[in-house]
Amino acid sequence: MMRKIRIPKQPVSRRRFFRAASTVAIGLTASRAFARRGRRVRTRRRGPAVHTQRRTDKKPVVGSGDHRYQVEHDWAQLPEKYSWQTTHNVAVDRDNNLYVIHEGHRDKAEHPSIFVFDPAGRYMRSFGSQFQGGGHGLEVHQEEGEEFLYVTGYQHLKNFAKFNLYGEKIWEKRAPMESGLYAKDEDITTEGRWGRDRFMPTNFAFAPDGGFFLADGYGAYVIHRYDRDGEWQFAFGGPGKEDGQFQLPHGLWIDDRGTGEASLVVADRVNGRLQWFSLNGKHLQTRDGFILPANADVYGELLLVPDLSARITLLGPENKVLTQMGEDSDWRKAVLKDAMALRNQPDQWQDGKFLHPHDACFDREGNILVAEWVATGRITRLRRLT
Repeated sequence: MMRKIRIPKQPVSRRRFFRAASTVAIGLTASRAFARRGRRVRTRRRGPAVHTQRRTDKKPVVGSGDHRYQVEHDWAQLPEKYSWQTTHNVAVDRDNNLYVIHEGHRDKAEHPSIFVFDPAGRYMRSFGSQFQGGGHGLEVHQEEGEEFLYVTGYQHLKNFAKFNLYGEKIWEKRAPMESGLYAKDEDITTEGRWGRDRFMPTNFAFAPDGGFFLADGYGAYVIHRYDRDGEWQFAFGGPGKEDGQFQLPHGLWIDDRGTGEASLVVADRVNGRLQWFSLNGKHLQTRDGFILPANADVYGELLLVPDLSARITLLGPENKVLTQMGEDSDWRKAVLKDAMALRNQPDQWQDGKFLHPHDACFDREGNILVAEWVATGRITRLRRLT
């Protein structure tokens, strides 16, 4: 078994973060306020007094050493007939096209939830209106030379589905009742009820054998394993703070860096840590030192971790921190002071800083695309410089 790795705590503890951000309900996943975050009334009061940088043509640079990136906020552009609606997840296909899913608004049922952009950030197409009000995770996966889009829906949707890259549905599934984890009729209900006996899937990771893992991040706090035909096999995890347990297993990815066997890395968000598991669900390793890690991606020897608390972390071999981007002490204080107000006020955001990175992924060239959980939605590209 791999030893547990711990790093020094950050200057701002999670306890302090939770107190300061309670109005946003980040991390307070047991409350209905957080569960229904997409339906909360947007506050109109002024945000914290933040010194904002004047927008110029000169783009800021973040990172350090061999890992420096030029920041291009609002990189992907929508046609005027569409609106940004709280961006959630991002993925790229083999042609380097970007797929973005919005949580969307349930009362805007005709508006697409999924948008596709070319490698220059130009709009290509959109679909997925059936995910309005509950769109969450998406990934592109290649199977026998053809690529498919996998999507999760939470809130009232409680589903996950497989599509081709143009939005034509292959299959759709709901709660795996054979797991014995869920309340009666949880596989057919459209009520947005929350709890450990409910199903609220968040994200996917794809195993080398063609099967996949599905995180029930807001529901039972478990990871489900499916075979390549989409048939349920087993689940592991459950609520708690011990190794192998979770407090909101929000994101996950296959960590195939190095020469050893591939493992599954899980962003255990409210516990502020990453956990690694064998592909049969055995706990291998825990790494503390994050605030609210939301997901993961791999590029070469790099492990990318978007943290909902305003930063992006890159880990290298042996999972050592190489650089952390988009956050400093002054900006962290501003975010902690009143995050709900700030997420609704783009004029208060600073160039080169993040507010709530909900997902991030590498493109084919090693650039990083970041989706933020903000009311207006935002996609930022970090263009690799070295």
